[in-house]
Amino acid sequence: MLKALLLTMLTLALVKSQDTEETITYTVRDIDECDIVPDACKGGMKCVNHYGGYLCLPKTAQIIVNNEQPQQETPAAEANSGATTGGVAASSMATSGVLPGGGFVASAAAVAGPEVQTGRNNFVIRRNPADLQRIPSNPAHRIQCAAGYEQSEHNVCQDIDECAAGTHNCRADQVCINLRGSFACQCPPGYQKRGDQCVDIDECTIPPYCHQRCVNTPGSFYCQCSPGFQLAANNYTCVDINECDASNQCAQQCYNILGSFICQCNQGYELSSDRLNCEDIDECRTSSYLCQYQCVNEPGKFSCMCPQGYQVVRSRTCQDINECETTNECREDEMCWNYHGGFRCYPRNPCQEPYILTSENRCVCPVSSAMCRDLPQSIVYKYMSIRSDRSVPSDIFQIQATTIYANTINTFRIKSGNENGEFYLRQTSPVSAMLVLVKSLSGPREYIVDLEMLTVNSIGTFRTSSVLRLTIIVGPFSF
Repeated sequence: MLKALLLTMLTLALVKSQDTEETITYTVRDIDECDIVPDACKGGMKCVNHYGGYLCLPKTAQIIVNNEQPQQETPAAEANSGATTGGVAASSMATSGVLPGGGFVASAAAVAGPEVQTGRNNFVIRRNPADLQRIPSNPAHRIQCAAGYEQSEHNVCQDIDECAAGTHNCRADQVCINLRGSFACQCPPGYQKRGDQCVDIDECTIPPYCHQRCVNTPGSFYCQCSPGFQLAANNYTCVDINECDASNQCAQQCYNILGSFICQCNQGYELSSDRLNCEDIDECRTSSYLCQYQCVNEPGKFSCMCPQGYQVVRSRTCQDINECETTNECREDEMCWNYHGGFRCYPRNPCQEPYILTSENRCVCPVSSAMCRDLPQSIVYKYMSIRSDRSVPSDIFQIQATTIYANTINTFRIKSGNENGEFYLRQTSPVSAMLVLVKSLSGPREYIVDLEMLTVNSIGTFRTSSVLRLTIIVGPFSF
C-alpha cells in the first residue's frame, strides 16, 4: 500500500535550464495513517498520527507534542559541490531523505538553474539532459526508516514482520501478532494475561453454563452429564436415558426414574450392593450398631472389622493394640508410649540445659546455676492418651504437690499449651488441682500443656515454682 501511495502521489516537474543540467526536487510530506488505514489500532486503543508514522495509545493517554524545528537548509553551493553529472547530491541526502515508518510521500517539482535547494522535507537529484527520460529505480543512497521498518528494494520503508523473522520477545506460552512497525504478544484462545503469565480462563464460571457439569480444560471446556443422562445435540443440555429400554441391567424388575433407574426383587430377596442383582438379606444394612467400626457382609452372615491399631474382641467391638508390648520399635534411649490406635517414642532423658535428670521423667535446675534464677525449680514429664470426641466437660488429669512446706500457699495455673482454651485448671485443695477438658478434641493430635504450681510462704520471703509438662495424645477414633 505504501508503495502505491508513493507512486500515486509522486509528481515530477521537469524544467530545462540554459545550462545542460536539470535539478529535480522531491518534497516529502506526512501521511495521516489514522485516516487512510482502516482499523489502524485494535483492542480499544486510539490512533494518534505523528510526523512519519502513528501511535496506538490508550484512550486515557495524554499527548504532549514537541514540534521539532526543521533543519537549516543546505546552501546551494554546498549541494552543488556534492553532486556530479548524472549523480546524486549526497550532502543533504542523509537528513532530507528520512522516511520514518513509511509515513512520508514524496512529490517533485522541477527547478531550473544551477542552484540545488535542500531542506528538511526534500532531497535533490541532478541529471544531465540525456537522462531526462530515465528515473533511477534504485538510487545509490539509502533511506532511514523508523524502528519496526526496513528499506525495500524499491527504496521505500516496509514493515518488518518480527513474528516471521523470530526477532520478537514473546514468551513460549504467548502468540506473536505482527503490527505495523511493531508486534504484540497475546495469549492463545482460552487464556488471559495475568501479569506476565498466560493463565487459563475457567469457562465454567462464564455463561452459558452447562446443564449439569462443566469440565474446564487448558484453553477450553466441555460439558458432562450425571450418570443416567446424556448430552443433547447442542452439547449443553442433558436428557434422561431410559435404562430399562436401552439396556435393562436389573436381575428381576426395572423401573426408570429421572436420571437413573431402580431395580426391585421378588418377595424373599433384596437388592445387592450393586443395586442390580438380588441376593439374600444383608445383615449389615439392617442396623448400623452391629459393629463398632465396620460391618462386612458375607454369604449368610456378617463380620466386623477394626481400623489399624485395633483388634476385634467379642466379635463386634474394637480394642486398642498395645504396640509397646507387641512390636516395640523405639531405640534404647527412648521410651515407648502406647495410645489409642498407635504408639510413640519419647526420649528417656527429656531434660534440657540447665536441667539435669534426677529421677524418671523429672528434671531439676541446680540452685548453684545462675541460669536457674528465673526458671522453674523442676519440670516433671507426664504422658496420657484420651479418645477422640470425648464428652465435655470432663476431668482428665490431677496435679498434686509432692513436697509440702509449712506456712506456704500454693497456686496452680496453665502456663502454656492452652491457646485455644481447650482446658481449664480447677484447684481442688491447697496442694492439688484438676485439669478439665472443656472443648471436644478430634484426633489424631498431640497437645503439650505446662501446668505450673507456684509456692509462696506467708511472709513473702520464699517463692518457688514447679512445672508438670503433660503430653496429651488424642486417638483417631472415639473407641
